[in-house]
Amino acid sequence: MGAIAAGIAMAGAAMGGGIGNGLVISKMLEGMARQPELSGQLRTNMFIGVGLVEAMPIISFVVALLVMNK
Repeated sequence: MGAIAAGIAMAGAAMGGGIGNGLVISKMLEGMARQPELSGQLRTNMFIGVGLVEAMPIISFVVALLVMNK
């Protein structure tokens, strides 16, 4: 039963991470198209945002492993 819950949690986290990354990157590209002079700052902020979005699937993976081994 724990493995099913862990799998469902991981699937949700993976989908959320993919959607979040897509939104962050698309908005960064939109901002770069509107104001090319800010591309360096937008790129830096995008990498920070992608890192924060990617933290959630990693944390979910660790929790899933803990649930399965309990």
